Amino acid sequence: MDSVAAAPPPTRGISLRQLLMALGEPLVELQAAPAGLDVEIRSVALLDPEDPPLARPGELILAIGARGRAAFPALRAGGRDGAAAVAVKLDAPAQAAALSETAVEAGIALLTVRSEARWEHVDALARAALEDVPQGPPGETPEEGDLFALAQTTAVLTGGIVSIEDTANRVLAYSRSSDSDEVDDLRRLSILGWQGPEAYLTRLRKWGVFQRLRASDEVIRIDSHPEMGIRRRLAVAIRSGERQLGTIWVQEGSVPLTERSEQALLGAARVAAQHLVRRRRELSADLTLTRTLSAGLLEGNTGPQPLATHLGLDVGRPAAVLGFTYGAEEASGPELTRAEVANLISVHTAARHRSALLAQVDHRIYVLLPQLPRSIDTGTLRGWGEEITDAARRHLGIALRGSVGCIVPRLDDVPESRREADRILDAMVRVGVATTVAALPDIQAEVLVSELLALLSARPDMRDPRLTAVVAHDSRNQGQLAESILTYLNSFGDVRAAAAELHVHPNTLRYRIRRAEQLTGLDLSRPDQRLLAMLQLRLPPAR
Repeated sequence: MDSVAAAPPPTRGISLRQLLMALGEPLVELQAAPAGLDVEIRSVALLDPEDPPLARPGELILAIGARGRAAFPALRAGGRDGAAAVAVKLDAPAQAAALSETAVEAGIALLTVRSEARWEHVDALARAALEDVPQGPPGETPEEGDLFALAQTTAVLTGGIVSIEDTANRVLAYSRSSDSDEVDDLRRLSILGWQGPEAYLTRLRKWGVFQRLRASDEVIRIDSHPEMGIRRRLAVAIRSGERQLGTIWVQEGSVPLTERSEQALLGAARVAAQHLVRRRRELSADLTLTRTLSAGLLEGNTGPQPLATHLGLDVGRPAAVLGFTYGAEEASGPELTRAEVANLISVHTAARHRSALLAQVDHRIYVLLPQLPRSIDTGTLRGWGEEITDAARRHLGIALRGSVGCIVPRLDDVPESRREADRILDAMVRVGVATTVAALPDIQAEVLVSELLALLSARPDMRDPRLTAVVAHDSRNQGQLAESILTYLNSFGDVRAAAAELHVHPNTLRYRIRRAEQLTGLDLSRPDQRLLAMLQLRLPPAR
């Protein structure tokens, strides 16, 4: 009797979400996912342009020779045959929109591969991801560094001493305390034993604290008990939906808790939930994917659908972007890091808006605010930004600048809000603005002047060589002709007012103006030359 070969067991696949976590930036970008991010990928196939466009269910098709529009047949065939996704390289970024539209029509996910990436590298990584699905053991906790950083940020914002615990009252992370006298017996015993002492836990159960934490998202106040060596506390549940994942406790130290400590604690609980909701490796990869999709949307490289699918967002609701920047020279302490600033911003915005997302692009930190209430206005968002910059000044000792991008009607329009936020930040850096947080209507003139200066800076051919000669003369002779002209023009030709600002005699200023005109041939009696001088002399000196 002939032997019959046993059919191979069905391949255990991974989701598109897991594949993106394994590959992700900078190798591939998700352009479309019409069936969501949980579609299963069970195998990888290389498709050459000379091969017939065929696919198998659950395949990731690597269209190795079909660039740009030449990948249309692979997309249509993949959708027809039940493939999970197609990966393709682009000849030009503009091709992404047409390919995405075809992918959505075909019902198949589309990935674009960086042009410099080697197909064999993508193939090897994808197959490795199929062979090694991240599996963390049950009950595994998040990366300590994430929770300890969050605990420290929460301590800074509340003015208290923070512990983060799981539902079994095991301490997962805690904040640093500079004064051991501030730490009460409960805090000390909890950290040393990594669990709250049973006697006090029994009291908390008797007072109904744990019952209230299970039933409510609100901050719970617990009075001090000197006879037990216990100081005043606040507590809030860390929740994912109806499920409690843990608790954040804030003990009052030698000074009272801050005025907004309860609001900060609510935000911290929402941020902590992101760290506790999944196992360690899944969490880390999921957060990375969220940040990658958020950054891609802000930069206009990825449409809104992948992020909306990943997080369950409503693309038809209003959205806006807050932008923040600060200079490294403004850091006032050795422990100040970008992560601390990001944590401060994330805690504050999460307290105000549950769906707030943080993304860092280049040297700026952005807060993406999806599915905003339709009644919200720019003034409200400016107020949120001012709370953040005020907290950064008080708690971290830095001058954080913030901008409010326009409120756009849909998630698709987020890049427009980000561009407006950037225009405002650019103006704050380039021309100097007194306010720390602004929307475009607040500083419209400053933004336009800033952009004119940027144009002059990039186009030397558009500058008046006579004004360039004035600046060069000052540089050679340590002179002040350019500064004197600009101050004179800013004072509308009022010599006495300009001289007072420069701390010189009016005759000295008159001499400097005449000297500049004689040296270069300028005629500041002409309106067009005055206008150009007011702009060009604002350019920063060449380095």
